Amino acid sequence: MKVLVIGSGGREHAIVWKLIQSPRVTEIFCAPGNAGINKTTKGVNIKADDIDGLLIFAKENKIEFTVVGPEVPLEKGIVDLFTANGLLIFGPQKSAARLEHSKIFAKDFMKRNNIPTAEYETFNLNDEAKVNEYIEFAKYPLVIKADGLAAGKGVIICQDKDEAKQTVKELFSDKIFGSAGENIVIEEFLEGTEASVFAICDGENYLVLPASQDHKKIGEGETGKNTGGMGAYAPAEKAVSHETMSKIKHRVIEPVIKYMKAEGSEFRGCLYCGLMIDKNNNPYVIEFNTRFGDPETQVVLPKIKSDLCDMFIASASGNIQSYKLELNENYYCTVVLASEGYPDKYETGKEIKGLDRISSEAIVFHAGTREENGKLLTNGGRVLNVTGFSPIGLKEAINFAYHNAERIKFENKYLREDIGLKGL
Repeated sequence: MKVLVIGSGGREHAIVWKLIQSPRVTEIFCAPGNAGINKTTKGVNIKADDIDGLLIFAKENKIEFTVVGPEVPLEKGIVDLFTANGLLIFGPQKSAARLEHSKIFAKDFMKRNNIPTAEYETFNLNDEAKVNEYIEFAKYPLVIKADGLAAGKGVIICQDKDEAKQTVKELFSDKIFGSAGENIVIEEFLEGTEASVFAICDGENYLVLPASQDHKKIGEGETGKNTGGMGAYAPAEKAVSHETMSKIKHRVIEPVIKYMKAEGSEFRGCLYCGLMIDKNNNPYVIEFNTRFGDPETQVVLPKIKSDLCDMFIASASGNIQSYKLELNENYYCTVVLASEGYPDKYETGKEIKGLDRISSEAIVFHAGTREENGKLLTNGGRVLNVTGFSPIGLKEAINFAYHNAERIKFENKYLREDIGLKGL
C-alpha cells in the first residue's frame, strides 16, 4: 500500500516510524517531511497547507491512503476534498475539525451537550469596552484564548486585570495571532492535573490510547511562555487512573461522538482531549484538538504493538471495532531539544552532531531539521525529540531520554531538565 503522510514535525516522524513497521505499507511519501523523515521515506516538496497540490500529487502517484498530521490542512478541508475525489484519508472533515479551529464553537458545543468544561464568556474585536468591564470585575487567575489556530500558543493565563487587559490589547489591537485572535474566549482557571487522551474515532465507535502528560511552558516548573510542547511521557498512570479514564470516556469522548454525529458533523480520526483532572478525579475539557498532539504522539505511538496502519484505516473506513489494540509494557519519555530563544526569535542553520551516539534505549524523532551539503542543520524552534524507553519504569525512561539528549550537540541547544518528573 502506498501511503502519504502530511506534515513535517516530530509527530509526523513518529507516525512515519510506526507506519514503516506495518507489513501493509510498501511505500511512504511525506509532504513536506524533514531531514529525519526523508531518510526513510520519499520527501515531497509540497507544503502541508497546499491541499490542492497534495490532491494532485496523491492522484498522480496512486496514493492509496493519506494520514494528516497538522491542524491547518484539516481546517482547510483536506479530508472533504480527498473524500470527494474517492481517496481514503485519516482525519475529520472540516465541519468536525471546528472542535479545534474554533475555541468558541468547541465551548458552545460542550455547553449545549453538558460536557464538563470551565465557565466562560466570548467576545469579539468590537467588544473592547465590554471585555475591559468584564476583566475589571473578574476572578483571577483567568484564561484568555484566541478563537482560531495559533500553533499551540494562543492560550494565556492572566494573574491579574493588568495582565488580562494587556493580553486583550495584544490580541485585538496588536493582532499577535492575526485573524485567529479577533474572537476570544475568557474562562475560569481550573485547578488540577493536566492530561492528554487520544481517542481514535470512526464516527460512531472509538478506542482510547494510553494517557500522556505534556509540558507546555518553556521553563522548568511550568514557567515562562507557552510553546508547542517541550516534552511528554506515557503512560500517565498517576494522573489518569482506570476510574478517571472511565469518566473521560463516558463524560467526554462518548458525548462528543454522539452529538457531533447528531449535529451533522460525524467525527472520524483522532480526537485529542486536553483535560484538567480535579482533586476528586473528575475530568474537565481544557481544549479539543482534532489530530494527534505534538510531542505526546512521540511517547504514545511507540507504546502500540499492533499495526498502526490497520488502526488508521479502520478509523477512516468506519470500522474501528474490527481493530484489536495491543500495547507493549514500556514507559516512554520524550525531551524536546529546541533552539535557544524559542518560542520567540531564534537562529537556525546550526550543525547537529552526535546522532550516531544514540543508545538502543532511545529513539530520536526529527522536527525542525534539514540536510544541506551532507550536514544535518537546525531548521526550527523545536529541533529534535529524544524519546527514552524502559519496561522497568518511568524513572528509567526519563534517564535514557536525558542521557541520550546530552550526546546530541548543536549551538544554542535548549531543553527543560524536568520532563516527566511530575509522573514519578
